[in-house]
Amino acid sequence: MTIAVGDRIPEATVAVFDEGIQTHTSTDLFGDGKVVLFAVPGAFTPTCSNRHLPGYIQHIDDFAQRGVKVFCLSVNDAFVMDAWGKERGIPESLTMVADGNAAFTRALGLELDGTKNGMGIRAKRFAMYLEDGVVKVLNVEAPGEFKVSSAESMLDAIDG
Repeated sequence: MTIAVGDRIPEATVAVFDEGIQTHTSTDLFGDGKVVLFAVPGAFTPTCSNRHLPGYIQHIDDFAQRGVKVFCLSVNDAFVMDAWGKERGIPESLTMVADGNAAFTRALGLELDGTKNGMGIRAKRFAMYLEDGVVKVLNVEAPGEFKVSSAESMLDAIDG
C-alpha cells in the first residue's frame, strides 16, 4: 500500500554519512517539524544530477525561510550519497539520505523495479511535504517524467 496524504511516515532505518555512516530511523529524521523529502531513482543519474537535485540546491534558502528542512533520499549506500552531495556542492542544510536496502522506500510503497536496466529496486521519483511526520503533500512522478517533484513545485504546494 502506498503512503497517502494524511498518513504518518513509516519507521525504517536509513543512513547519513557524517564522519562515517550514521544510522537513523526515518521517524527521527523526518518526524519532527516541517520537512520536504524528495527521492531520486539514483545518485549520479542524468535527470537526478542535472535537474532534480540542482533545483533543491538553488532553492534551499527559500525552504529555510519557511522553516522547512530538506532531505534527498535514494536507494544507494551512504558513501555514494555523500560522494554525490560533495560532487554537486550541496549546502550543509540539505541532507543526503541513503536507503541502501530500500526498506524505507518499500515501507512507503514507492519502490521502482529497475531490474530490467540492471539497477535493482529503486525509489520512484517523488517529493513529499511533512509536518511532524504527517504527509501533507505527496507528489509522485509518472514514469520518465520530472514535473511535480521539483523544488519549485514543492514550494508552490507549501505556499498554496
